[in-house]
Amino acid sequence: MTTQDIQTRGEALVAAALAKDAKAAHRHTDFFVFGRHIDEGIPYWERAAEAGDIWSHYTLARYRKIRGDRAAADALYRAVAEFDAGSAYGLGVLLREDGRNDEAAEWLRHAWEYGRHLEAKIELGKLMAAEGRAAEASAFLMSDTELGDIAVFRWSQLFDSFEEVFDRVAAALDTAEADEDGAAALAAVRELFELDAHFADYPGLAPRADALYRRGSELSAEAGMYYAMFLTETGEESWPEAIELLLRAREEGVPQAAALLGNKCEQRGEMAMAERAHLLAVRAGEEAPKWNLGMLCLRFGRYDEAERWFREFGEDDQDAVRQLARIAALREGGPRAADEPDYRQLSVLRERAEAGDVRAGYEYADMLNDWGGKNARHLIPWMEPAARAGDADALYDLAQLCAKLRRFTDRDTWHRKSAEAGDQHSCHHMGRLSDFHHDYQESERWYVRAAGLGSRLDSMIAGKLMVQRQAYAEAEPYLRRAWEEGDDNDAFRTETAGYYGTALRHLDRLAEAMTLLATAVEGWRDVRRLYDTDDLDVLARMIDPEKELEALDEALDAELDAGLEEDDEE
Repeated sequence: MTTQDIQTRGEALVAAALAKDAKAAHRHTDFFVFGRHIDEGIPYWERAAEAGDIWSHYTLARYRKIRGDRAAADALYRAVAEFDAGSAYGLGVLLREDGRNDEAAEWLRHAWEYGRHLEAKIELGKLMAAEGRAAEASAFLMSDTELGDIAVFRWSQLFDSFEEVFDRVAAALDTAEADEDGAAALAAVRELFELDAHFADYPGLAPRADALYRRGSELSAEAGMYYAMFLTETGEESWPEAIELLLRAREEGVPQAAALLGNKCEQRGEMAMAERAHLLAVRAGEEAPKWNLGMLCLRFGRYDEAERWFREFGEDDQDAVRQLARIAALREGGPRAADEPDYRQLSVLRERAEAGDVRAGYEYADMLNDWGGKNARHLIPWMEPAARAGDADALYDLAQLCAKLRRFTDRDTWHRKSAEAGDQHSCHHMGRLSDFHHDYQESERWYVRAAGLGSRLDSMIAGKLMVQRQAYAEAEPYLRRAWEEGDDNDAFRTETAGYYGTALRHLDRLAEAMTLLATAVEGWRDVRRLYDTDDLDVLARMIDPEKELEALDEALDAELDAGLEEDDEE
């Protein structure tokens, strides 16, 4: 595709927009989207949008959002959302991602009622369920359906299943309360575990679950223990109540409650309370907390106590023997492991963080994250101030914590900031995110940046994308580096061989390409298994090393024939 072809198409797009020829403008826009010329299309979409073309507004908004300019995307969607269902849907999704649910619901409903935009209907149903209105969401999704609306059915089933769990548990608790049956209450509460995977996406379910857990806990101390676990995963403000529930369960004969309290305290940095809870668990006959006590004492340099706890496991426990050897080495002045934090600094870091030292807050959260029991919900408030101040370490780690909590918009926002600050892993994430949205030019830029930060994998991916757009000379140094610096243990070794061989073939370095392509042909079936067989776009862009090798053989034969003809002429 030449620059002249792109310019001709772009000017035709703008002319169609000025002439109010929506079909032609749409067709010319598709040329840029499906031809993967997003960079080249953006200035023409800007001009076409100024001329009032709706599809250019929508398309430009999508790519502004993908590339991180959410404010520009909002403005573009909003300009035409009233009379374009696709833009109303796009605006609704963007607003929902930003937590502006009331306005999001208005635009999603408009997209459905104005243009029967099925995805908008589904998103509105999911928003209702997220607010705790699962029955209403299911009824809405199944209303006014047509033959092609089958996609709503699985969401309706999911939301119905939430209601079924709540109704079943409530009925079982009614019976348990009437009979004053703690065992029945415990069995009822356990059925709520089916909802655990959904609270992050549908937080509005939590209040109803809370009420049912509370009812069960009044009849069963063990149900109270599960209620405490629920509280620690769904809200920070409920920590004091969770402690009371766990202590009550311990007092009423649930030994694992104390061990659970100890683990939860460790996650939160409440080490004195954690130690007391582990001791309670040991006194109740629990064995596992002895290990926790040993590790806690070891990390704080209390070697005599640590040694005593590890000896409880006997000489046949190799893990305990290794810890005892480690204690002996530390007593003799041996160094701690290079990657092991000095946990004795935890209390100091917390004090500094509480006094406003944002870097200390990050180091405190990071140290707790390394401790063992991770709790993203508790760590984020300690880490976020440093990220907002631009701390490179905090930016990446905060993105990872947001991912654990399924806060995907926040995850991508922090990864973008981290990538812009020069983190290789975040650059890779942004490359994958752009690739997912089929913005391959932006994707390639992120992978190139990640490759420049030292990643062989990203060097291979950058080179692969260049080969796929037939930029073989650009691809060669990236693929050469991935190949020459790699080894057979690289999971992407065969894929590197295929794309490097293809680049070299097109650069007429046929002898070098031969071995690489032969290697790729031998293992390409394993490469294809790495990719989703339903992702037709990925499969369409993938090279076929067998065809590349056949083309190489033909080129070599042609060279040989040309050489023989020259000999005959001589």
